[in-house]
Amino acid sequence: MAEQPKHSRRSFFKGLGLVAAAGAAVKAAPPVVSAVQQALASDTPDGKGYRLSDHVKKYYRSTTI
Repeated sequence: MAEQPKHSRRSFFKGLGLVAAAGAAVKAAPPVVSAVQQALASDTPDGKGYRLSDHVKKYYRSTTI
């Protein structure tokens, strides 16, 4: 019978620390959708260019987790 690998307490806490750090990083990250909306919110005076219309806003809302 093959010997099963032993997982040390140190590797368990290392993994736990990685998960906690990743969770904190995700929580601290600024929301991407609001940054995109702010960048696209300024309309051009001549009416040309990209506009943040209702269907685009709906798409951006659908991409959030």
